[in-house]
Amino acid sequence: MLKKMATVALCAGVLLSGIYVNVGFSEAEAEHKEKAGNRNNNEKVKNVIYMIPDGYNADYATNYRWFKGEKSSFDPYVKGLIQTYSANSEVTDSAAAGTAMATGVKTNNGMVSVSPEKEEVDSILDAAEGSKKSTGLVATSTITHATPASFGASVVDRGAQAKIAPQYFNNDVDVILGGGRDYFLPTSEGGKQTEGNLIEEAQKDGYEYVTNTDELSKARGEKVLGLFSDGAMASELERPETSQPSLADMTDAAINALDQDKDGFFLMVEGSQIDWAGHANDAAWAMHDSKAFDEAVAEAIEFAKQDGKTLVVVAGDHETGGMSVGANGEYDVKTEILRDVTASGAYMAKQLNDNRSNVKDVVKEYTGLELTNKEVNKIKDASDADGAINKVISDRALIGWTSGGHTGVDLPIYAYGPQSEKFSGLHDNVDIPMIMAEAMKIELEN
Repeated sequence: MLKKMATVALCAGVLLSGIYVNVGFSEAEAEHKEKAGNRNNNEKVKNVIYMIPDGYNADYATNYRWFKGEKSSFDPYVKGLIQTYSANSEVTDSAAAGTAMATGVKTNNGMVSVSPEKEEVDSILDAAEGSKKSTGLVATSTITHATPASFGASVVDRGAQAKIAPQYFNNDVDVILGGGRDYFLPTSEGGKQTEGNLIEEAQKDGYEYVTNTDELSKARGEKVLGLFSDGAMASELERPETSQPSLADMTDAAINALDQDKDGFFLMVEGSQIDWAGHANDAAWAMHDSKAFDEAVAEAIEFAKQDGKTLVVVAGDHETGGMSVGANGEYDVKTEILRDVTASGAYMAKQLNDNRSNVKDVVKEYTGLELTNKEVNKIKDASDADGAINKVISDRALIGWTSGGHTGVDLPIYAYGPQSEKFSGLHDNVDIPMIMAEAMKIELEN
C-alpha cells in the first residue's frame, strides 16, 4: 500500500512538474516573442521607419556592444543578413546601395535612383506618397547626400546635390531634416543663377523652417524643413559644442510631424557619419556616432511599441573600413578606452602646432591616454597626422582596419513590429523595399 501511494505521489509530482515546466516555457516563449517584436505576419502595417546606419555591420555591432556595456536598442531584433553588391561591382558605394534599398533596383556605383541605363525609377517613398502617406528624410550628412537622395530624388551623378534638393519638394517630401543648407540657397554658374531660394519657397508652401535644436523642439506642423548647418552636421563627438539637434531629436520630431497624417507615413533615418568614421579609421568617432544612432532607433522602437501598427527596419547599406574586433594578434578588445575620447582624430590633428611638439598634450586632453615616446614619434613623423592619431587610438582599443573604403561583406538586418519576421533569412538589398511595400499594401513596381 505504501509503495502504491509513493508511486501515485511520484506520478503526480512528475505530472505537476511537467505542467509547471510547460507553463514556464510558454511564458518564457511569449516574453521572448514580445521582446523580439515577432508579431503576426498578417497584421496591418500603417507606418514604416527605415533606420540606416551607414557603413555599419556585425563588427561595428560587436564593438559597439562592448563600448556600450550592454546590447544596443536593436540587437534583440536581429532577423538575418543582406547582400550588398551593386550592378557593376562586388563592393557597392552608398549611391548604388541606397538606390537598391530605396527602389528595389540594382544600379552602378555613383548613380542615384536611376537604372544603369539612366532611367529614373520610383522609390518606396514615392510609393508611400502615391498611397497618400506622409514621408520624411533625416540624416546627419547633408540631407542631399547619396543615401537620403536615393529615396527622394533621381540623378545620374550623386555629386549633383544642388539638383537633388529641389526634387524633394517636387516629390512632396513632408519632413526634411539634416545638414546642407547651401544646397537650398541660390547658386551661380558663370554669373547666371541656376536655382531659386528653396527655403523661401518651402516656407511659402507651408513648411516650418528650423535651424537649431530649440526651434526644432517647438515645431508643430505636418511639414518641417530643418537645415542645421551649411554643409554636413557635426559629428556626435563635436555636436555638444553646437546648437545642432541629435539624431534622436530629429527622429522624434520627424515622427511627431508625420504621425499627424491619418493615412500613415514612411520615414527614412540615416546615421550618416558612422560611415565617415570608418573611412577615417577613427574608432572613437565610429562608436560615438553608433551611440547616437542607437538612441535614435530607441525612439523609433518606443513609438512602434506604443503605436502597434509601425514596422521599424534597421539595416546598413555597406560596411566601411573593414573593422575588426581584436587586432595585432591579441585575443582581446578594449573599446572602453573610446568612451573617454571627446574629439575626432581630424579635430585633434588641427590642434597640433607647426612642429607637432604638443602631440602628447593634445592627445591626452581629448583622449585621456598617456602616449609612449614611440607613439608620439609615429604621429610627429606621419604625413597624415589625423590618420596616425586614429591608428594609435585603434591599436590601444585593439580594433583593426583593412581599408579606407567600403568592403563587400553581408550585413545584419533587424526589424521590430508587425510583419517583422518577413525579414528573416538571407536577402538581397533589393528585397527590402519590396517587403516594406508588401507590408504596407502599396505598389512599388520597378
